[in-house]
Amino acid sequence: MPTYSIGQAAGLLRVSPETVRRWADSGRLPALRAPDGTRAVDGPALAAFAKERAAGLHPLPERAAATSVRNSFAGIVTAVRVDDVAALVEIQSGPHRIVSVVTRESVEQLGIEVGASVTARVKSTEVYVDVPLAPKGPGGSGAPGGS
Repeated sequence: MPTYSIGQAAGLLRVSPETVRRWADSGRLPALRAPDGTRAVDGPALAAFAKERAAGLHPLPERAAATSVRNSFAGIVTAVRVDDVAALVEIQSGPHRIVSVVTRESVEQLGIEVGASVTARVKSTEVYVDVPLAPKGPGGSGAPGGS
């Protein structure tokens, strides 16, 4: 089971280490004491906390369409670059930057412009997940899990 230091947990949650310490001290985020006295958060507990914390961070507008797409991000358009056929639309949804390539016709028909309130919906048949490589040490290959 993976464990994370207070600093690593803070980085994943995009908050300060002091915030994670306060959550741990209050019992909101379970943390364990390692033999050397440092605190660690186990991976499953951190994942559950992150999921709970994210609930409601990106509420959909009241007039949102009924949809089967689970990954919806309400946000504001921060940039639109249009050429003859396609357009690149950048959306800021909380801490997330979403970039989408759509047709020029769609941008024009929907009135998408900088400052417009939009909802990005992500539906994909493929999702790629990367894991960090283990540090190379004597005889280490750098592959996940060490040597």
